Amino acid sequence: MANSLQFCSFYLDHLLLGVEIQSVQEVIRHLPMTRVPLASNVVSGLINLRGQIVTAVDLRRCLGMPDRATGQLPMNVVVRTADGPVSLLVDDIGDVIEVTDESYEPAPQNMSRQQKEMVQGVYKLDGRLLLVLNTERSLATGLEVA
Repeated sequence: MANSLQFCSFYLDHLLLGVEIQSVQEVIRHLPMTRVPLASNVVSGLINLRGQIVTAVDLRRCLGMPDRATGQLPMNVVVRTADGPVSLLVDDIGDVIEVTDESYEPAPQNMSRQQKEMVQGVYKLDGRLLLVLNTERSLATGLEVA
């Protein structure tokens, strides 16, 4: 019997990405952000999550994608890290997707180098791919000093 995993899925433009459900603290709509002077360009700012200050990292910038259209507000996928929660800014939230080991493949060769560093692999779904985000690598890149 194949092992199954559950992923919290979300969208960046046309890409369907996922993070293992165990590392997700919560998913919330857009929250106002406070800019951080001299922070890396992937850090969009700080959000106040019920009294806790959380860094908001824009995954579009981590993956080398163009910025969102003016007026398009990002959603927050708050993930747990060793240093506390971090918000991943995404375009839209998907569903919880359950996959099996049998549908796993390494990251596609046609992805940009920057994207391949952030994606640890893919799961083949009906008619699309779920890209598994390497949150540790994404956050390490995102939180480096500019």
